[in-house]
Amino acid sequence: MNEFTLGVEEEFMVIDPVTRELKSHEQKIVDGAQKILEDQVKAEMHQAVVEVGTHICHNTTEARKEVTKLRRTVAGLAGDLGLRIGAAGTHPFSHWQHQLITDHPRYFEIVDEMQEAARSNLIFGLHVHVGIQSREMAIHIANQVRYFLPHVFALSANSPFWEGRNTGFKSFRTKVFDKFPRTGIPDHFSSIEEYDSYIKLLVKTNCIDNAKKIWWDIRVHPFFETIEFRICDCPMLINETMAFVALFQALCAKLYKLRLQNMNFITYSRALINENKWRAARYGIDGKMIDFGKQLEVNTRALILELLDFVDDVVDDLGCRDDLQYVHKILEHGTGADRQLEIYKQKENFIDVVDFITSQTLLGT
Repeated sequence: MNEFTLGVEEEFMVIDPVTRELKSHEQKIVDGAQKILEDQVKAEMHQAVVEVGTHICHNTTEARKEVTKLRRTVAGLAGDLGLRIGAAGTHPFSHWQHQLITDHPRYFEIVDEMQEAARSNLIFGLHVHVGIQSREMAIHIANQVRYFLPHVFALSANSPFWEGRNTGFKSFRTKVFDKFPRTGIPDHFSSIEEYDSYIKLLVKTNCIDNAKKIWWDIRVHPFFETIEFRICDCPMLINETMAFVALFQALCAKLYKLRLQNMNFITYSRALINENKWRAARYGIDGKMIDFGKQLEVNTRALILELLDFVDDVVDDLGCRDDLQYVHKILEHGTGADRQLEIYKQKENFIDVVDFITSQTLLGT
């Protein structure tokens, strides 16, 4: 039986508590963390970003402990340096032009190739790994689960502002990332062999040097026995992170169960799923998405409730019901983007929005 182990990666903003701008931590947070957490804290391309990653966790209870400990530890190390951390998909007003690139050959190589698309890619995401031991099963589940990605993405929307502007999107992070090649919803692959030959062709023709430069919203991981979900904005609250982790785990378990019963969820084209992704980025949970089966527009909230019903029969076996229940709280209180927008509406000041983000990031730590 597949175990559906979990790994969670979060990318945080490093913030100057005086100006509330993004600030380079000069790798000091990473250096300090390596003494306590070894390789669980990493540098990212921009020096104002710090990435944390859990060990392999067997359930959401273990993952929650690790996610909480990592936020607490990184916040403490930042505090010792006179800095703060914040969890959102974009910084409300900092400009990317002022941010330093981390001194590492891999990042210089990416900037050299992608130019301004890379330098402006000042965004913060959540990546969730779900363990699938068989690569054949992994590509099957990745194909099927693509349909549900916009639903979870809508719940995670947490980046309404960019460079001091209200963008009108609930998640502008994805619009920034769209400038990169090999992003977004992937195509359907008929087999793991088809996927592998696609990767080999890209390597052979110097498009990429390895499969980690596939930056899709979901990918069969090139080095681990996991499916990696990459579509979500970095959530403000630990409870939100854990709700999305539970949802991705439950989706994998449900689609695996159907496969064992010789049943499949209908596979839809990338072009159709992209329509829902666009709506999720623009409206979050307050818009409508397309129910392709009914060929109708349906309120996004109603589709999310249907999604919870769809996975309900595997949730107790996984032990993630408590974490999944928080989805109802998001539907009630709004997404991170909704709450950021509410603070801005009250104060009309981005400083207050940043302070709100940094305080929410540490709730529960």
